[in-house]
Amino acid sequence: MRKNLLVIQFVFALFLGSKSNAQTADDIQNIALLLGDALFFSEQYIQPATDAAIYQSSSGWIVSPKKKERWKVTLGLHFNAFFVPKRDREFAIQNSDFSFFEIEGATSAVVPTAMGNSNQVYLIGEIGGEQVRLETPRGVDQEAIVYPYLQGTIELPYGFEFIGRYSTKTKLKKGYYQVYGFGLKHNFSQYFSKLEAKKINFAFATVYSNEEISFDFLDINTAYGNLGINKLRSTVDTFHFIFSASKEFKKFELISNLIVNTSNFEYIVSGQKGEIEEIIPLQQTINSLLETIAERKTNVIGEISGRYQFDKFYLQSSFAFGKFANLNIGVQYQF
Repeated sequence: MRKNLLVIQFVFALFLGSKSNAQTADDIQNIALLLGDALFFSEQYIQPATDAAIYQSSSGWIVSPKKKERWKVTLGLHFNAFFVPKRDREFAIQNSDFSFFEIEGATSAVVPTAMGNSNQVYLIGEIGGEQVRLETPRGVDQEAIVYPYLQGTIELPYGFEFIGRYSTKTKLKKGYYQVYGFGLKHNFSQYFSKLEAKKINFAFATVYSNEEISFDFLDINTAYGNLGINKLRSTVDTFHFIFSASKEFKKFELISNLIVNTSNFEYIVSGQKGEIEEIIPLQQTINSLLETIAERKTNVIGEISGRYQFDKFYLQSSFAFGKFANLNIGVQYQF
């Protein structure tokens, strides 16, 4: 964090010093400290949401490990429900966490994460002789986040299957969520006739997905104008490696999946640029600093699924579990 503050101070000194002699060294220092606090807060605020995004995008990729007839197409409408655990809905802050801000009327407080409620506190500071008063951002205030998406598959030669998924931007309170992706599945129980005779199926899939999640963030007004960091967006690139096994019981298929995925997280502030951009490219500066909290994570997720056939229609429900719990329900049609 100290290294980040030094970078901000250097950039601000370079720009403010050349633009105006009226800006004091104290103001430069305070804006640098403010941005350092914003960087700290952004990581605590959005991290539970990006962790949840991985689970939201991991479920339901393999509708069945079974090998189908070549060029068979399946289209489905799915609804995904992610259950927000209480432990990820809030986090504690205290004055010692901040270099610029103080908590108004208190030394510590509990504030919502992006997955939390709408409770807020005020953080205060001073720049250019004027008070800076910040209302902490609200969470989605939902116990379950539900979004629909379309998914399709096409059976290829040699037991391969192409998978595609797309959702429109699902509106959340104070933000949105979107996911899309594609992958390739290969059935390998086809090489063992005894398994096929017993209606036992095995497959492996490699899938790429992109998740994007955005929230209203920090609307900060200063003596130099609005800072223009009132939107915080995270993009998550995930590679899923899925081992799937199933057993058929007439028209019902019981499926179990083991999902191992690795994700890259990136964070970006956006929204309408503030007046301070006339003096310094602040969004560009803080986005460069947000690169320092970008990270890679690996998750291991279990999934149990049941699929029932009605003629050419299939009704499927899947439950994924691990750090979080996720429910997926879909209706599919096989052409």
